[in-house]
This record gives sequence, C-alpha cells and structure tokens, in this order.
Amino acid sequence: MFLKVLLGLLCGVGASGAENGTARQGPPPLLLVSFDGFRADYLRRFPMPNLKLLYSQGVLVEQLTNVFITKTFPNHYSLVTGLYAESHGILANNMYDPVIHKSFHVGGNDSDPVWWSEAQPLWITALDSGYKTATVMWPGSGVAFGNRTASHFLPYDGHVTFRQRLENVTQWMLGDGKEEGAMFTSLYWEEPDRSGHKFGPDNDTAMSQVLKEVDDNIGLLISELRRTGLWGRVNVLVTSDHGMAQCSAERLIRLDDCLHPDNYTLVDLSVVTAIIPLQDPEAICALLKMCHPHMRAFLKSAIPDRLHYRNNERTQPIILIADEGWTIVQRGNKLPRLGDHGYDNSLPSMHPFMAAAGPSFRQGYRISGLQSVDIYPLMCHLLSVPPQPNNGTLNQARCLLAAETCWDVPLVVGMVVGVLLVLTVITALFRFLRYRRPSGSRPFQRLQVDDDDDDDDDDEPLLE
Repeated sequence: MFLKVLLGLLCGVGASGAENGTARQGPPPLLLVSFDGFRADYLRRFPMPNLKLLYSQGVLVEQLTNVFITKTFPNHYSLVTGLYAESHGILANNMYDPVIHKSFHVGGNDSDPVWWSEAQPLWITALDSGYKTATVMWPGSGVAFGNRTASHFLPYDGHVTFRQRLENVTQWMLGDGKEEGAMFTSLYWEEPDRSGHKFGPDNDTAMSQVLKEVDDNIGLLISELRRTGLWGRVNVLVTSDHGMAQCSAERLIRLDDCLHPDNYTLVDLSVVTAIIPLQDPEAICALLKMCHPHMRAFLKSAIPDRLHYRNNERTQPIILIADEGWTIVQRGNKLPRLGDHGYDNSLPSMHPFMAAAGPSFRQGYRISGLQSVDIYPLMCHLLSVPPQPNNGTLNQARCLLAAETCWDVPLVVGMVVGVLLVLTVITALFRFLRYRRPSGSRPFQRLQVDDDDDDDDDDEPLLE
C-alpha cells in the first residue's frame, strides 16, 4: 500500500489545480521585465532590497541556463518563443543569411521581418486568444509578423528613461476604460549590461552603483503597480538574458597570428566568432584549431549538439568559441570590453536569474535552476494561451505556481527505490526461512513407552 502511495505521488508530479477541483477563472495579466546582463551571482554579491522584497512575496530561480550564444538578441527572443537559437533563427547580434544574401546588424536593419519570421513571439501568439499585448523596447519590438504587431509597442530608444517606459506599461495594462488593457507586456532595460561591458563584472565599486540603480528601478516598478492598483492583480516576472565575464588585455586571441584575412570573410567578431572560409574549410578550420589553446574551432557539422546551434542556414561554416574571459580580435592589443558575454552557456558566469510574484505564484519559494526556454511555456500557461511549438517544458517550472501540486522528484524516486530495496530484502529473508532444511545428523530423541506395558513386563528378563 505504501509503495502504491509513493508511486501515485511520483506519477502525480505536476498535477494541476484544475485536477484538484479548483476552477480557474480569467487569468491575471502578465508583465515580463528584463534587466539585460544581470548575472545570477549579483544577487549574492550586492544588496538588492527591492528585488528581495519581490521574490520574498513570490518565487526565485537562482540560476537560469540560457541558450547559446549567450548574447542579447538570441536570448531575448528565446525568452518569448521558448526556442533555441538554431530554431528561432536569431543566432547572434550580427548574422549573414546565405539564402537571401543579406546581413543583420544590431542597430541597423534589425527590424526587417525576414530575420524574425522563423518563430512567433508571445505578444503575437496571445493576439490569437483575443488578448491585447504590448512590448517596450524588447528585441523585435515593432517587427511585423504577417502584418501584425503587438497592440502597443515602443521600438528601442536608449534615451527613454525606465520611469517613462514604465508609465507606458501601466497605462497599456490598465486600458482606457473603453477597451481592456494589455494582458501580456514585455519591458526591456539595458542595465546592468551596459555598465558590465564598460567596467567589468568584477569591479565591485562600479557595479554596486549600477545595481543599486537597477534595484531602485525594481522598487519603482513595485510602487507604480501599487499606485495604479495593479500590484497583486498581475503576475510580474523579472529576469535577464545572460550574465557577464571579466576580460583583460592579457587574454586576447589574435586571428592574424594564425590566418591571413584573405582566407576568410568575417561575419561576427566577438567571443564567439563566425567566419566564411574562402578556401578549403577543413584546412582552414584545422589551422584555427591550432591557433590558440583558449579558443576552440568548429566546422558547422561538428558544433556540439548540446549547444543547439548547428541546425540553421545562418550558422556559418566555421565557428570559433573563446574560453571564459578570453576575447577574439583580428589584430592589435586593444581590448574591446572589460566585461563580455556570448561564451558557452554551461558557464555559471553566463547564467542570469528569474524572480516572480503575483496571484499565480507561490510565496517564499525558490529553486536552484531552470532552463530559460522553460519560461515561455510557463507564461503561456499563466495566460491560458496555447503555446507554439517550442523547446521548453512546464515540468519543473510548474513547481513555481501556487495552484500546482509539485513534489520533489529526486526525493520521491529515492523513497520509492528505498522501499523497493527493503521489500526485496524482506521477501528474500522470508523465502530463506521458509524453505530452509536441517543439515547433518538429527538430534537424539527419547522413545516414549506406555505405563501399562512397563508394569506387565516388570519381572521379565531381557532377551539377549
């Protein structure tokens, strides 16, 4: 019986509140906020009282494993599509498409719909459920998907303050009295990424100042939601796209030391560099593999599966990946940035965080990790929006929700295995005792004789 109960618990991991008989009414609005380049360990290194207030009333994911490459545009698009970069097509901040023979550059032609059309962001998908949506300076803001945009949007403008962006958000979420407000809104802020590049994440003096400003903005967010009556009525999800690693001029990898620039066309030059070889790709890649001990070179076909970066036409024939803290340049001794990202997404320095609060979330709950692609199915669940095909799963993310019954899977599995072992030992012991046979000579037993016989034969002699 106990085993059946444990197996029932295991099979019931993730049982929804609806299955428990609680009928769900219309979902609360959802606000997604990204603070670019917020490394997960900033939470431990710097005081963040307003952010702590938010997740103390909700949930905290201490580290998100984001997608490769750990750059701004690929990861922001993964957050709202639930797809790896190879699946949604925004592979880097600079790209070349060999089919349409066009180049993509952040701050240039990054609003051309052709680059974004391989996936559909949540602010478009939610329109099909009859919701109004809004997006504020999120990568892809203002891009038309089949002639559709978010109901409200602001394309990127770095001169607009966080307060101004937030005022647009609350206005759109409240509605104008005649029409309902936006049910899904995404809001982007460029710090602490901008300062992390300039000063480096290990500069505690500079980063403590910028993170205080970030935390003040989170406090402003909470205050504005309270002022407008939205706090406690909306689900607020605060996260980031990637982390940041410290770089130095002593850790430069110069391509000109290994390969003459006449041998390739440069597509993207960063800690992950993409090139198009103009001669034999295998020979050039072999040279680049021997270029530097802190740089790996991959032919497109050999990019590791775990990076989910190989299966797209925009992935260039050769990809170079620097080790953490190292920077790839063509020539010279100039370090482009004191802090950088884009590195292997298995590195903790590349991991951001996630915090959330609102009527749908548990209170005072935290988990150690989550995949960033899991945020998309979580948001679709919160909005009751059918998700587009994606690479995420709700299995672990649902544990953050108040209406879900969620058990610690490793603990339950351990309990089941333990009980099975105990039952196996007990069964074997019973069988051993039941079928055990005596061994060796039988012990002496006295022959029992009736008393009457003893009386009758009392005087008879013994026979020889």
